[in-house]
Amino acid sequence: MNNRETQTDVILIGAGIMSATLGALLKELAPDWKITVFERLASAGEESSNEWNNAGTGHSSLCELNYTVEKPDGSVDISKAIKVNEEYQVSRQFWSYLVDSQLIRRPEDFIMPLPHMSLVQGQNNVNFLKKRFEALSVNPLFEGMEYADDPATLAEWIPLIMAGRKSNEPIAATRIASGTDVNFGALTRMLFDHLKRQNVDIRFKHQVDDVKRTNDGLWELKVRNESGAVERHAAKFVFLGGGGGSLHLLQKTGIPEGKGIGGFPISGIFMVCQKPEIVAQHHAKVYGKAPVGAPPMSVPHLDKRYIENKEMLFFGPFAGFSPKFLKNGSMLDLITSVKPDNISTMLASGVKNLSLVKYLIKELMQSKEQRMEALREFVPDAKSEDWDLVVAGQRVQVIKNTSAGKGILQFGTEVIHAADGSIAALLGASPGASTAVSVMLEVIAKCFPQQIQTWEPKIKEMIPSYGEALLQNPALIQQIHTSTARALGLHSEPQPVV
Repeated sequence: MNNRETQTDVILIGAGIMSATLGALLKELAPDWKITVFERLASAGEESSNEWNNAGTGHSSLCELNYTVEKPDGSVDISKAIKVNEEYQVSRQFWSYLVDSQLIRRPEDFIMPLPHMSLVQGQNNVNFLKKRFEALSVNPLFEGMEYADDPATLAEWIPLIMAGRKSNEPIAATRIASGTDVNFGALTRMLFDHLKRQNVDIRFKHQVDDVKRTNDGLWELKVRNESGAVERHAAKFVFLGGGGGSLHLLQKTGIPEGKGIGGFPISGIFMVCQKPEIVAQHHAKVYGKAPVGAPPMSVPHLDKRYIENKEMLFFGPFAGFSPKFLKNGSMLDLITSVKPDNISTMLASGVKNLSLVKYLIKELMQSKEQRMEALREFVPDAKSEDWDLVVAGQRVQVIKNTSAGKGILQFGTEVIHAADGSIAALLGASPGASTAVSVMLEVIAKCFPQQIQTWEPKIKEMIPSYGEALLQNPALIQQIHTSTARALGLHSEPQPVV
């Protein structure tokens, strides 16, 4: 088309951790390719990737109880925990490559060592945790996991949580000292700084309004710039990495793979404490069990976080409901996502998830003092004046028809791509950011099948475990853990708490 302003090889929509990761990978694999990024906000990492909008756990299944399910026979299924852990190891390898190659610097600005713990109360939950520990601790990916159910050991591990605890209910915890806290907002900004140095064209305050296929086989974008003027840009490959905003753009592409898919938004609130004398008493990420009826991302956890060179504690998230698909989105996002091809899917999901909707609305209506009561189950002596409420990012869960039925709500991260690999969209939520490198390698394999064989040596240079089944090679697991800990400045020993 004659009114096209630019034509490029790759367009990335959204300046979050996913686009940053895909851009960084492609720049290593195809340094001559022209890449353009469009972001509707004024800077990178301002939505789901932002450090104030996510848990920053470095999800690696070390503490997340919802990744291990008790089966009817009483055994514990650890397959999802293994998958997520392996994917996080892939991310660590790529980050280490970037640091060792001096493409990004100061890893301590985005990743810090922090023990990961699971904590449960009640005899049934203690029994489950013990079985989970027995299943995971013999696995080389979870080496070093400890279990304790005596109050004296727990008081050493988590003094803030154990202080003032009057309940006689059985209590137990597991701990792995080699966990991490990841500031995905900082990492996203570092990656975009790197991409800028690599001559990637990054355009902030540019809203993508439409995506359509042209007669010459390219994808053309209708983009509104900061002044409101319309620009048209085209590319051979487009990645829809705009968080909750990706679903609307996927629908506009018209690709068959995007048909019948809906989205359900879930909002969240964290409570934050920045008082040094309280923060100093807690040095871990401690995950509990989600209440009955709660979505998996509502697992309560008390986390130490490192943000803007400051230590603080986060507790939450408290789930809620908003029809927005982005924190900076529109109240019409949910209703405008309903199309003729997905309305039956959405209605089926609505019938299946009425209890979830009621739960979310109930959560949303809670007062601060009611939220403090939930916090006091973790920190018995918590005082309301020491904690502030912070609104977290929006998460849009995928709704689709599966072998399990119609209108199934998916909790996870999902890539949708055209059959010819010319366009891909990332949908869903947690574990998301922590597994970004694996997810983007999946995009590359599916969308660039002609190049993948040529690129494989470089991919293996960046990610030594690429193509390997880690569980079949414990020596490689140990090698990766040691080399990435060195590159990223991590250590395995927990700091003392005071």
